[in-house]
Amino acid sequence: MNASDPALQNLIDRVLAAQATGTSLNICGGGSKSFYGEAPLGEPLHTMALAGISSYEPSELVVTARAGTTLVELESVLAERGQCLPFEPPHFVTHGSTGATVGGMVAAGLSGPPRASVGAVRDYVLGASLLNGKGEVLSFGGQVMKNVAGYDVSRLLAGSMGTLGVILEVSLKVLPMAPATATLRFQLEQVAALDKLNLWGGQPLPLNASAWWDGTLLVRLRGALAAVQAAITGMGGDVIEPAHASPFWDGLRNHTDEYFTKAQKAVAGGSVSLWRMSLPPTAKPLILPGEQLLEWHGAQRWLCTSASAAKVREAALRAGGHATLFMAQHKAGGAFAPLKAPLDRIHRDLKTAFDPAGVFNPGRLYPGL
Repeated sequence: MNASDPALQNLIDRVLAAQATGTSLNICGGGSKSFYGEAPLGEPLHTMALAGISSYEPSELVVTARAGTTLVELESVLAERGQCLPFEPPHFVTHGSTGATVGGMVAAGLSGPPRASVGAVRDYVLGASLLNGKGEVLSFGGQVMKNVAGYDVSRLLAGSMGTLGVILEVSLKVLPMAPATATLRFQLEQVAALDKLNLWGGQPLPLNASAWWDGTLLVRLRGALAAVQAAITGMGGDVIEPAHASPFWDGLRNHTDEYFTKAQKAVAGGSVSLWRMSLPPTAKPLILPGEQLLEWHGAQRWLCTSASAAKVREAALRAGGHATLFMAQHKAGGAFAPLKAPLDRIHRDLKTAFDPAGVFNPGRLYPGL
């Protein structure tokens, strides 16, 4: 980052003033994930002025973009060179935002349908620049895969929800678009669908994404043409035409498909909450009221339910995972699963190291963080 950049200097001035006066700042990008986590608190600190792609080396599979760059712009530039962000970060443009940004993508740490097959946001972060609570610009990582200098702080920022500082710029690994894609449909109940997914997961198949809801399992294949064609033959099922399959996967990614639009309306009515559960793929179906949608070959399960936070979290814990209150009118039980004492201490120590005055996004993760 250029220290003489007016947009950067404005952020530094705001942070120094907030530190001096004890003012809290709410870091704002496109606003696409303002519903996620605990309620935002503090004066808005906008990052949209930090926009633009700083550098792009298609032959090296690396792009560096400023935090306020929209994902629409970044992915459009990558697509022109036949490349992409393979983890398909959600845009959530329907939540009253101006568009998801690179900084928000990293801060929220959310990945789309292929996450179980290709990795998460944090796996593609090579380096980052950060404005800490002292008004200092810090740089971590770099623009190459093998970077062993110092701690891997750049990946630590993924999922930090802006509590450690203002993400200024990010270097990301990108990948070529797959030469072939196909979607298969199967009519299966949840137990049978999980069995199939676990069976296929142990085979050399080009599995990319999956989704089960209401008796229907959809599986997306991606890879070399020969591998995709062989998988279609071996797995069976009905091949869905791309004209119908692509909108479905986009809807799943951005929560605009039927399951999520129904859930959002129900949540707005105040009768239910939408939960995001991380479980072992082999976990049996959870016996809880409400509708469930399974992603990531069974590892991510969505639940729209009237059940209490205690019951949902207890069920997830028994299954070997945890649950996040993704969307709700009230989050009295906390948005994120409670941390055990050692992890809680590490989180608080990191917060103190990067933001000693507690300026940034207070309480967005947990009380005091």
